Amino acid sequence: MTDQMDPEKQQASAWFRNLRDQIVTAFEGLEDSHSDGPFSDQEAGRFEVTETRRASEDGSDAGGGLMSVMRGGRVFEKVGVNVSTVFGTLGERAQKAMAARKGLPGMADDPRFWASGISLVAHMQNPHCPAVHMNTRMFWTPHGWWFGGGSDLNPCLEYDEDTAHFHGVQKEHCDRHGSAHFPRLKEWADEYFYIPHRGRARGVGGIFLDDHNTGDWAADFAFIQDIGKAFLPAYLPLVEKRRSSDFGEVEKDAQLVHRGLYAEYNLVYDRGTKFGLETGHDANAVLMSLPPMAKWV
Repeated sequence: MTDQMDPEKQQASAWFRNLRDQIVTAFEGLEDSHSDGPFSDQEAGRFEVTETRRASEDGSDAGGGLMSVMRGGRVFEKVGVNVSTVFGTLGERAQKAMAARKGLPGMADDPRFWASGISLVAHMQNPHCPAVHMNTRMFWTPHGWWFGGGSDLNPCLEYDEDTAHFHGVQKEHCDRHGSAHFPRLKEWADEYFYIPHRGRARGVGGIFLDDHNTGDWAADFAFIQDIGKAFLPAYLPLVEKRRSSDFGEVEKDAQLVHRGLYAEYNLVYDRGTKFGLETGHDANAVLMSLPPMAKWV
């Protein structure tokens, strides 16, 4: 596949930026509306926005994005919403890894790539509020293109009704594209977000897909958009319900221990973390997902 797909790339990049804007606005709205319960007497949090730039080995422009991080808010202890569009040439290790995993011939002969996406991780002040991760992305090489991403819920204190709501909204959005998608993507998330060395999942799951290319770019793009659109209605009601709940040292301890589990997964197994560091993207943006505080026992 040699088509540059510039119009499609521009559409995808613009959508990820638009989704980022929606989420940042909604999260700052949660901060403003938190008027009772723990941390409500603090100043409402706001995102600090930093432009990230990436350079090729010869110093030429290789894209970048926006890193938006809120720390020490009323509701969010730390939340990052990053969006980026990067391009260039894959290094030898990345070429081999992609050729092996994707089965794409010719990577060594033409290792150009383009990637755009949004990545979000939220760590909450109140242990009753679940942490969450969301990512959607498009990847292009001269040899093929695909979409990937999803979102998963990571509570330290599990509530069955919260899990049911989160999965239910995701199912509703996936079902717009066929009833077979949600069961497959839910099972994929259970497998992907599993931590082998701990023998457990890092949370209560969600949806995940990668290498998504049916040959119909418009249909696949619409699907990845709906995965992104599902995030706010799946997550916001859970935060609104739990953010005013009282908690003590036992609950906070459980949160810190669970954050350690989350950090282990992201540093050892997460493909996005590995790819970002391999391709020279801003390390602070790549490691934005790490919690502000964690504990190992």
